[in-house]
Amino acid sequence: MQISKSLPYRSLTLCLAIIAALISATNAVAQSKRHLGPDDFYRMREVGDPQLSPDGKWIAYTVTTMNRELDRLETQIWTVDWEGTQSLQMTYGPESASFPKWSPDGKYLSFLSSHKDEKGEGKTQIWLLDRRGGEAQPLTDVKRDIESYSWSPDGKKIVLQLSGEEEATTDGDKKTNKAPKPIVIDRYQFKQDIEGYLTDSSRSQISIFDVADKKLEVLTSDRRYDDQDATWSPDSSKIAFVSDRTSDPDQTSIEEIYVVDAKAGATPQKIASCDSPSGQRIRWSPDGKSILYMEGFELKYGAYSQNSLRVVSSSGGTPKKLAEKLDRGIIAPEFTADGQAITFAFDDDRRVYIGRVPVSGGEVERITHGDAVIEQRTSAGGHTAVTAATDSAPSEVFALESGKLRKLSSQNDAWLSEVQLGAVEDFSAKAKDGNEVHGLMTKPPDYQAGKKYPLILWMHGGPDMQDDHALLFDLYPLAVERQMFAAQGYVVLAVNYRGGSGRGAAYTKAIAADWGQKEVLDVTAAVDYAISSGVADPNKLGVGGWSYGGMMTDFTIASDPRFKAAMAGAGIGNELGMYGSDQYIRQYNNEIGPPWKNLDTWIKISYPFYHADRIKTPTLFMVGRSDFNVPLVGTEQMYQALRTIGIPTQLVIYPDQFHIFTRPSYVHDRMERYLAWWDKYLKQ
Repeated sequence: MQISKSLPYRSLTLCLAIIAALISATNAVAQSKRHLGPDDFYRMREVGDPQLSPDGKWIAYTVTTMNRELDRLETQIWTVDWEGTQSLQMTYGPESASFPKWSPDGKYLSFLSSHKDEKGEGKTQIWLLDRRGGEAQPLTDVKRDIESYSWSPDGKKIVLQLSGEEEATTDGDKKTNKAPKPIVIDRYQFKQDIEGYLTDSSRSQISIFDVADKKLEVLTSDRRYDDQDATWSPDSSKIAFVSDRTSDPDQTSIEEIYVVDAKAGATPQKIASCDSPSGQRIRWSPDGKSILYMEGFELKYGAYSQNSLRVVSSSGGTPKKLAEKLDRGIIAPEFTADGQAITFAFDDDRRVYIGRVPVSGGEVERITHGDAVIEQRTSAGGHTAVTAATDSAPSEVFALESGKLRKLSSQNDAWLSEVQLGAVEDFSAKAKDGNEVHGLMTKPPDYQAGKKYPLILWMHGGPDMQDDHALLFDLYPLAVERQMFAAQGYVVLAVNYRGGSGRGAAYTKAIAADWGQKEVLDVTAAVDYAISSGVADPNKLGVGGWSYGGMMTDFTIASDPRFKAAMAGAGIGNELGMYGSDQYIRQYNNEIGPPWKNLDTWIKISYPFYHADRIKTPTLFMVGRSDFNVPLVGTEQMYQALRTIGIPTQLVIYPDQFHIFTRPSYVHDRMERYLAWWDKYLKQ
């Protein structure tokens, strides 16, 4: 600051006193805040699924919390007005409520909930809240769980996506000592995390529910196919949906777009077909003449799919490609209200933006800017609202106006006001093979320049995802975990290694059929950068991750002996030993080939297990016992290998948990074990 020479001495003294007081006050506020800890999981609130009312005046959204006393996740529905002045909790009680939607006339707010009877049984059904007041009332009473639903634009009917019939996978009826029925499997894709074992009866079907008569009409019923993502035409006469009606849909990544008259017995017409291994999303144009959809990579590269945008006539024909020059994946596309353009989200190098492209073709215009990560969005009544997060705040609801965000909800303000978070910085490094690596560095809240800190390399899963500038509290809370480690005095690195999204098609496909090699070069280059920059203590290095991040942990410690502690969660060291035991058979057979045809590649990508004797790092292994995504055996094999060669290790198995944990006490327990493991080996 430059001070004028003509300033009187008394005024100068006063200015300096004021400045000193401000600095003191700022330091006092910072010192009064505490650091983040495992108990904060119980304070965090996950905001999602925003839905604007037809008049654009209200946004309904979900809030998911951890109930510590009952040890479960709970989701309830809230609303906030467009001005952000009124916030109301709409649902209460012991059962969660999700998937809020407004009736087309705006008079009702619907949602899904599974209210249990006295036996603790109950299917997920649609419930209605009258905006004029009163308690929520059940609208549907169908025999199968409702997975998703959509109101017809005229408000007279609702299309339902119904779950498959449940198979007997429990221990049977213990009261009558009745044995469960055997599970008879004849499908190529025979298991899925959370869903369990798959049979033809597991497939989703589509029905239409008449709101006035409360009658159900079956629209699709062929058990050979899954029918999903049903959406109404603007005039309520037709429904478009996604299916794969090839000879064996389990063995392809084909997704076909069908249009059918909205009445029982109608014959669907196929209007488009594409590869879409990472999921689909279809939407009608406002005039009903076109349908947008997404196309991904061929199945060989299905694990690294980057969706592109297509528009096709609702009666079929040659699809039109849009946004071809954008080398980024398209997320959640929507027609604008006038039908002249399509908006969508896209990952871009540690950030997520909203883009817009004219239906007539042309360049993509970026609508949002800055570091805020856009997650979900909704448009109606001339307004657009989004959920977005930053490095310093979890997701909240925002109004999007002229490319700028205006905060509407404040679900996380209370606990955020109590904690001091660590700074998050972008960095880049150069791998040994020349690849430019990008990542994020989270520093301790009381970081001191010039001091060397113990470092934790914390790797994302996927691999087709990215670490970004979002303090997300969800069921895979990487950024929250990084902040919790930083709060204990660690510098934490998040590295967007090859195979991830946000850097283009070539970057994400770079590791196809060659897992673990290039990624290790990338993450160790990031560690080298942290050491050379004087931030990290080279003698106190830790590494960990979940899912593909757990697999990467195994690869890293088998390749680099520098790490003093590791945590491999739901990972794999012996890929060959996983064949047929998890849910990725299509990927394995198409990307790598069956083991009897390509054994050398299988041995190569199983490097951590077949070279376990090179591992010197004490390793904590964790996994959910009911995980069908990366089953328990993948973790058990690596644990057993390290125990055999005498490396300090521990295996923690969480009962009744899938790949992503849903029991709050286990999420809390896992974090405490993380911290204890790091402290034991990195703070000596």
